[in-house]
Amino acid sequence: MQEQHHQIGAAAEAVGLSLRTIRYYEEIGLVTPTGRTDGGFRLYTDADIDRLRLVKALKPVGMSLETMGELLIRADALEAAIDSGTEVESAASAFEEVLAVARRRCDEWEDRLGQARQVLAAFDRLTPGRSR
Repeated sequence: MQEQHHQIGAAAEAVGLSLRTIRYYEEIGLVTPTGRTDGGFRLYTDADIDRLRLVKALKPVGMSLETMGELLIRADALEAAIDSGTEVESAASAFEEVLAVARRRCDEWEDRLGQARQVLAAFDRLTPGRSR
């Protein structure tokens, strides 16, 4: 079964990113199109589109593009190690290091969300009888 390829416009629509953003992500190495048409148009597989979705999901949690890139590089290395059956422990350890950064970032955002909810609760107590 042959893998389906999508041009950049279809990939952008599927993920909800602009063409410019996808090109920028390619420029800085976060995503690489699997191929190109004879005319030079970028072609993305479903796996490439999933990677774009992951990058898009990481952005709102405040992860820097540099950290995202490091996470993706190490995830790719882990996948390659698993596929080849070599250096899996080393690759897994490197991936876990960067993943720990992502987890800490999520914990920070959860703390901020908790603080924001406390502030809202305090305002609600100041204005009794107000409908939400």
